[in-house]
Amino acid sequence: MRTLNAITLLLIVIGGLDWLLIGLFQFDPIGLLLGGSGAILARIAYTLIGVSALWQLLPIFGVVQRRDAEANIKRSNIHRP
Repeated sequence: MRTLNAITLLLIVIGGLDWLLIGLFQFDPIGLLLGGSGAILARIAYTLIGVSALWQLLPIFGVVQRRDAEANIKRSNIHRP
């Protein structure tokens, strides 16, 4: 689960940087690298970025809970006498 969260976060950052470049310079690096914004590979990349954003939204709305082992250990140590 932790790996999936890291991958989806990376894809969201890539997508955000892509939109930054589109907004500032009308330059689409994902589209350029994958054969144009309408090419099937670019559409797959855009879809993966969008699904990654949805995945990262799930914990905000309480659909899934992320459990961080380190946070759980720290909390359990606080309650010990």
